[in-house]
Amino acid sequence: MAKRDYYETLGVSKGASEAEIKKAYRTKAKELHPDRNSDNPNAEAQFKEANEAYDVLKNAEKKAAYDRYGHAAFEGGMGGGGGGPRGGGQGDFASAFSDVFDDLFGDMMGGRGGGGGRARAQRGNDLRYNLRINLEDAFKGMQKTVNVPTAVGCDECNGTGAEGGSEPVTCPTCSGMGKVRAQQGFFTVERTCPTCSGMGQTIKNPCNKCHGQGRVEKEKSLSVNIPAGVETGTRIRLAGEGEAGMRGGPTGDLYIFIEVNDHELFERENTNLFCRVPVSITNAALGGEIEVPTIDGGRSRVKIPAGSQSGRQMRLRGKGMPALRGGGQGDMFIELAVETPVNLTTRQKEILREFDEIAAENNPEGSSFFKSVKSFWDGMKG
Repeated sequence: MAKRDYYETLGVSKGASEAEIKKAYRTKAKELHPDRNSDNPNAEAQFKEANEAYDVLKNAEKKAAYDRYGHAAFEGGMGGGGGGPRGGGQGDFASAFSDVFDDLFGDMMGGRGGGGGRARAQRGNDLRYNLRINLEDAFKGMQKTVNVPTAVGCDECNGTGAEGGSEPVTCPTCSGMGKVRAQQGFFTVERTCPTCSGMGQTIKNPCNKCHGQGRVEKEKSLSVNIPAGVETGTRIRLAGEGEAGMRGGPTGDLYIFIEVNDHELFERENTNLFCRVPVSITNAALGGEIEVPTIDGGRSRVKIPAGSQSGRQMRLRGKGMPALRGGGQGDMFIELAVETPVNLTTRQKEILREFDEIAAENNPEGSSFFKSVKSFWDGMKG
């Protein structure tokens, strides 16, 4: 059975342009794809026929040979030293199918498709900015201005990379596909086009300001809202504030990574705060009240029960850090540190010895006051 004319198969004239041939093939591929024609037993054969026709007509050398010799150009070893259709004229099915796959699904897979001279929009890089803040700022939240070095769209060429309003042209090497293929035995190897670096277009007259990149380096000043309750490792995303894309591509994002400085008084654990508060021996033994600072800048009065020992913890409810996404506020825990008096006068030493003797008489089997003090002091040194 004689083969149909390739132009007739795709429904185009012999003088059709590259773009017209590709458009016709895409239409045929959608129309004849076997997955859409399960009830048509001839669909698969017609689909392969369209693939074979497009594989020849999309290639300038193969098309020229076909226009001159017809189907005979690819029979009996003719047609470019192995680059033409093989296996009785079945065509390079994998190559042709890759083209239509890119065209049909490329936009959903990061902009691979869209040949025919359209530039591949390359998204700009995401950026990271490390921001150090104090614990008080993390408690209250704040508005912070940061200066970020980045790449922004060139205002001279409006991001196109071309000088004087000129337009980029289709890359002659890859015909706007952004990639080239090479036949190696039974396999087709695909790689990024070395001429246009995968963009699908080249610029004859590049912009003097951005040198054809479509973007320039600049430091941006941004206002960042730091919500109350952030902690080290919290990440804040600023959409569209990263690097500008190449030649008008979409902009990346900026990520602010928070690091909270250590505090001289408070230690943080999630939403709770911990601090050590010095207490005199008199207050620890007899009981009393002390004032302690809080993270909000105020002070709270705390009652010390009589007989309190070092290491005793007391809780102030709701005096900790706020939860980042709502849900209340943590607590503040106070750990008592009983202070041992130093630089005692003669009279103070006499009173303490007298106290120790009385304590020993009242509790001969128990530890003396000085033994307790010595134990505390040894523990502090350890």
